[in-house]
Amino acid sequence: MKKALIIQHMAHDCAGRFATLFAQDGIRPHIVRTYAGEDMPALAPFDMMLVLGGAQDVWQEDDFPYLRMEKQMIREWVMERAKPYFGICLGHQLLADALGGEVGLADEGEVGVFDVARSDNAGLFNGLPDAMSVMQWHHAEVKRVPEILSIAASSTRTAVQALQLEDHAFSTQFHCEFTPETVLGWAAIPSYVDALEKVHGKGAYEKLVAACWHEMPAMGRRTDMMWENFKTMTGV
Repeated sequence: MKKALIIQHMAHDCAGRFATLFAQDGIRPHIVRTYAGEDMPALAPFDMMLVLGGAQDVWQEDDFPYLRMEKQMIREWVMERAKPYFGICLGHQLLADALGGEVGLADEGEVGVFDVARSDNAGLFNGLPDAMSVMQWHHAEVKRVPEILSIAASSTRTAVQALQLEDHAFSTQFHCEFTPETVLGWAAIPSYVDALEKVHGKGAYEKLVAACWHEMPAMGRRTDMMWENFKTMTGV
């Protein structure tokens, strides 16, 4: 059975739809909660790495020392080992930073449902529309892309919505792992509701649910297609 190493940065920010996809394909996940002080295992036994999002910023190494370790592990994984990698939100930014790019505060953050446009040569999005609605929750962005990476998707607010390294490493700024259960769960997390209201005002959570709910099935199908493309390209 193949094994996936999952790096998790927050208690409630989990693998979401990818957990279901792993189960369907017989891939056993091993979750490392670096925010809780868990140690990173040896990399050799794993077949792919999934790095999730989080409220941390890549430049906060003094506040979150494990970020420095994660960047070193990501560099080893995608450069020396050249093994399958998928990064989401913070995992997207960590990939760029680890390979020599630059991440900073976004000119305009994105929280809610926004459109992204795929690049012509973006294999991760084969079979998907040129433009599609996705879920976003970020206030930082990739400002400078390392030469070794290519941009796979963009949006009007965020130039770097997805990245690709050859045919084995991919990342998305948007949250392709979110599920309806993810969104419903935010109602029980006061800090999430407060964060939404800070950006969008009173009642922001209810408005977000109303805006995304009818889109969630299509978003899920797109994630499934991205996963199929990822498997085809990486051989995971």
